[in-house]
Amino acid sequence: MTTQTEAIHVAARDSRFLRALRREPVDRTPVWLMRQAGRYLPEYREVRQRAGSFLAMAKTPEIACEVTLQPLRRFPLDAAILFSDILTIPDAMGLGLYFAEGEGPKFERPVRCAADVARLAVPDMETELRYVMDAVRLIRRELDPRVPLIGFSGSPWTLACYMVEGGGSRDFARIKAMAFDDPQSLHRLLAVATDAVIAYLAAQRAAGAQALQVFDTWGGVLSPAMYREFSLPYLRRIARELERGAGADRAPLILFGKGTAAYLGELADTGAEAVGVDWLVELGEAARRTGGRVAVQGNLDPTTLYGSPEAIRREVRRALDSWRDGNGGSREGHVFNLGHGMSPDMDPEHVAVLVEEVHAWSAR
Repeated sequence: MTTQTEAIHVAARDSRFLRALRREPVDRTPVWLMRQAGRYLPEYREVRQRAGSFLAMAKTPEIACEVTLQPLRRFPLDAAILFSDILTIPDAMGLGLYFAEGEGPKFERPVRCAADVARLAVPDMETELRYVMDAVRLIRRELDPRVPLIGFSGSPWTLACYMVEGGGSRDFARIKAMAFDDPQSLHRLLAVATDAVIAYLAAQRAAGAQALQVFDTWGGVLSPAMYREFSLPYLRRIARELERGAGADRAPLILFGKGTAAYLGELADTGAEAVGVDWLVELGEAARRTGGRVAVQGNLDPTTLYGSPEAIRREVRRALDSWRDGNGGSREGHVFNLGHGMSPDMDPEHVAVLVEEVHAWSAR
C-alpha cells in the first residue's frame, strides 16, 4: 500500500457508513442510494449523450469516475458506489454483452448446455476487467478521502440468470429448466461464477474499494428449496472465502437480496457483515430476524420518491423509527437505502429531501 492509499483508508475508516456497518455508534444514520448515479440526474444524461452508450460510459474509467462522483456533488451522501454494471463478469467470459433499445442487457452467446458451461473460465481481473479496476483506482484518487467507495458484483445466481436466459426474463424458464433437468451443469456454472465474483471483489478491494456489495437481484424468484440449493450456498461461499482484511481496515461485505427477506436469519449467519433488504419487510422485523449479528441496509420503497416532500419525510421517519424500535431502542447498525434502485424519471429535489431527512431525523 502506498502512503496516500493508507491515508485514504484511515480517513474513510471513521466514516458513518463504515462505522454503521461495524455496528459502532454514529452521530446519525448514514445514507446512500442504489442507482444514485443515474439517468434522473441531468448531468448524467449530458455525459451519456456525449459517450454514446451505457457500455461506453462503463468501460471508460474517466467517464465512470465522473458519473460516480456526480451525486456526491449534489447530495451529502455517506458513500459512493462504483458506476458499472453487474454483467461485466459474463461479458469478460466471452458472452458478448450488448444493450437493446428498450429491452435492457442481452448476451449474444448465452449459456444453454453443459458444453457451454465447460467453456467458461474466470476472467483475468487486470486484463479483461482492467477498465473496472482502473475506474476504482481513479475514483478513489478523486473522491473525498473521508467518503468510502463501494465496489460490487452481481450474485452467482443473478449472473447465471442473465447468462442462461440471454437477458432479462419474466419467468426464468430456461434457467429453472436447467435447475430441474441438469442441476449438475447449473452447479458447475454457479461454481465458476462464484470463483469469478470472489476474484472480482478482491480486485476491487485491492484497487481501493472499502466496502463490497453483492446484488442477488433475482434470488426472490426461487422457491425456498431452490434458493437454499442454488443461491444461498454460493453467497455463503463468497462471505467465507473473500479476503476482506481485519479490524477497522476490513472491507465489509453487504449481501443485498430482492424478495429474500424470508432468509434473513440464514443470510445473517453467512459471515457477511451486513444484509440489504427490500421494502417487503419492516426494518424492525429485519432487526429482530438478524438479532444484532449483522448490520442491515435499506429499505424505503423507491416509489416513495414520486410522493410529495412531506410524504417522503414521513416515510423516512417511519423507516428509521421501525429500525430503532426493533433494535432495542438503538439506531446503530443501520445504513439507510432504498429497497431497490432509482428510476430515470425521479426528481433530484425529492432525493435531496430524502437525504436531508435521514440525517436530520436520525440525529434526534
